[in-house]
Amino acid sequence: MKKVILLISAILVSFIGEAQINTPAPSPASLLKQKVGLTDITVDYSRPSMRGRTIFGDLVPYDKLWRTGANAYTKITFSDDVSIDGQDLKAGTYAIFTKPGQSSWEVFFYTDTEGGGVPSTWDDSKVAAKLTAPVVNFPKEMAIETFTIMFDDLTDNSANLGLLWETVYVPIKINVGTDKVVMDNIDRVMKGPDAGDYYAAAVYYMNSGKDISKAKEWMDKAMSMTDNPAYWQLRQQSLIQAKSGDKKGAIATAKKSLAKAKEAGNDDYVKLNTDSLKEWGAM
Repeated sequence: MKKVILLISAILVSFIGEAQINTPAPSPASLLKQKVGLTDITVDYSRPSMRGRTIFGDLVPYDKLWRTGANAYTKITFSDDVSIDGQDLKAGTYAIFTKPGQSSWEVFFYTDTEGGGVPSTWDDSKVAAKLTAPVVNFPKEMAIETFTIMFDDLTDNSANLGLLWETVYVPIKINVGTDKVVMDNIDRVMKGPDAGDYYAAAVYYMNSGKDISKAKEWMDKAMSMTDNPAYWQLRQQSLIQAKSGDKKGAIATAKKSLAKAKEAGNDDYVKLNTDSLKEWGAM
């Protein structure tokens, strides 16, 4: 009898475990991604609905801190530095909090991104940027049932982060540094390859068994553009020189690499250079 009871109990526990019911979340999660110019912006938030309720001034009181969504903090992530209302925001993730008002909202970008609701203790030192955004009202017959965050008025250098719910739209202007990035890239490309480009191409040519004379030309160019070459750079130069038949140059360069490796305390490069110098008859 005892075994029967235990068996029935095990079956009931198994049935209860398998009988869990999945139901829709009242405020479903949403992930919004947008590229503005060259900057990737992501918003991670939950979306409550009106369900016949009055929202602003009631469910969401005026002039009180709001999580700007539901459940966990609403988070925004920038892949590059941006500017909001003349305030610089570093690349990274921030929580968005707001204080809704009838004609304008206060908007806060907060560095603490973990939690739900609003912070139990507000820390002004964690406010990375703060601005006042205008409220745009529209007719009741156009009311937005579900809280929505969107991007609009996209240009190469800016976009509005739009908050919509009920009959309210709040635009937050975000400026990105597209023009500066593009101009910097144009200037760099138009000036021609830099030392790093020549160095990388030379090492690739050597390791791939391509034209070693071209690799030597590029490495010489890279070293002429480098004020204080590191021991590991000199090591690669010596190998290219040796492979191209310039043993005298390879020995001289390897000795420089050896001295710098000893100074840096890098035993691996000390041994590599010592072995090469012995192979080339310099030790």
